Amino acid sequence: MQFSFLSLFPNLIMHYFEDSILKNACKKHLITTHFINIRDYATDKYQKADYPQIGGGAGQVLRPDLIRDALNAIPNPKHTIFLSPAGKPFVQADAIRLAKKEHIVFVCGRYEGFDERSIELCADEVFSIGDFILTGGELAALCLCDSIARQIEGVLGNPDSLLGESFESYLLEAPNFSRTIQIDKTFENFIPPSEYSKGNHSKIANLKYNLSILKTKYFRPDLYQKWKATKRVHNEK
Repeated sequence: MQFSFLSLFPNLIMHYFEDSILKNACKKHLITTHFINIRDYATDKYQKADYPQIGGGAGQVLRPDLIRDALNAIPNPKHTIFLSPAGKPFVQADAIRLAKKEHIVFVCGRYEGFDERSIELCADEVFSIGDFILTGGELAALCLCDSIARQIEGVLGNPDSLLGESFESYLLEAPNFSRTIQIDKTFENFIPPSEYSKGNHSKIANLKYNLSILKTKYFRPDLYQKWKATKRVHNEK
């Protein structure tokens, strides 16, 4: 699978692929990356990529013609994603769905954002990673890329790592504990559940499911309510 990034500052992105799991995925050719500087499509000697807003206001807006030309230079098939606070919140189901694409292009905004014509003419989807503002879309693009890439077969060393993750059926993943008997004495008031160590996988699965429900209820009551509603509909069928 190929990931391409359009940015005014591609150096902010490329270093993320120099370590750990995504570095190995690149080495195995499970994913490939391409970094494009939007300024390279400017024709003036200063490579100006942004202009003041129509109607005034603080902050510059990225030129739509540069984004259009940069995207037109990327061969199809491609799925173009713009990162914007106005976009749909990105969720785990999106990561699973997008992992089936052949080529995803992330367009990273800067300054006051995109000229709206860029999104209307070029975007296949627009995503946000939360109700807050960043100085640019590079971090958001990396978040999406990381989440999507780990869904690709072979990227994770153990495919079972994808099982029982948070947000499946609206539940958070159950608490996990490292197998470090040596340090348990320093945590005498917080001992992992004994069932985890007894080898009865059926009981462990049932315990983890119940703990997952409790954890979701405590940390994400909004998801807990969605889980309850889904459970209610399932029971009524």
